Amino acid sequence: MLELFLQPEALMIFATLFALEVVLGVDNIVFISVLCERLPVHQRKMARNLGIALAVAARIGLVFSISWVMSLTQPLINVLSYDFSGRDLIMIGGGAFLLAKSLKELWMCFSHAHQQQASTVRAGIALVLLQIVAVDAVFSMDSVITAVGLTNEVPLMVAAILASAVIMVLCAEKINDYVMRYPGLKTLALLFLVMLGGMLMAEGFAIHLNKGYVYFAMAFGLIIETCHILLKKQNKKVIRRVYPQRCGGWAVKAK
Repeated sequence: MLELFLQPEALMIFATLFALEVVLGVDNIVFISVLCERLPVHQRKMARNLGIALAVAARIGLVFSISWVMSLTQPLINVLSYDFSGRDLIMIGGGAFLLAKSLKELWMCFSHAHQQQASTVRAGIALVLLQIVAVDAVFSMDSVITAVGLTNEVPLMVAAILASAVIMVLCAEKINDYVMRYPGLKTLALLFLVMLGGMLMAEGFAIHLNKGYVYFAMAFGLIIETCHILLKKQNKKVIRRVYPQRCGGWAVKAK
């Protein structure tokens, strides 16, 4: 077993799989952060960690069900001369769910009335965890199929998943705090999930889009939002320095 991880070729494959899983992990953390906001504050951290653990378990389960996963690529039904496999149907269904969920959250963000309602509406932790596992299974489908194309060594795949899980646990709270602290980042995260949902549906209809475009758009939006946050902080510092007494008054009113 250890000899496998000491081979240069195996290490390269492990690094590639690890990178794939980390990228997938970022998608998951964003989705988990949005879902956990519906829970009471004292349950959010536990739900995040449980969600990550269940997502990792589901991914490992898919790895050990490689033959079943690969069988999903065979045509299952024919609609209007188009063949749809089990994978296609899962992609379309999962993408539609992610799209609907993200658009609903966006509507709540931009609607004042819905925003007030959202603060009082709470989801059950079991429902949140179920949604996390379901969406993660859809996210993981492509990565598992890609992993099978790279190697037949199950230990390498499992090791990459577990290593990425450590990164997810370490970064989850920090990413969640930033997403929830800055409304612009939350909006950006939801738009990212909308694009991912649309892309998953497109994949289900055999329309292959380069995911690099989505990640580039996300990175560009993140840079702009970061500049906006830094500029806002700088303006606050200038206002405090020029109008110290008024800032004190504003601070009291803000409380």
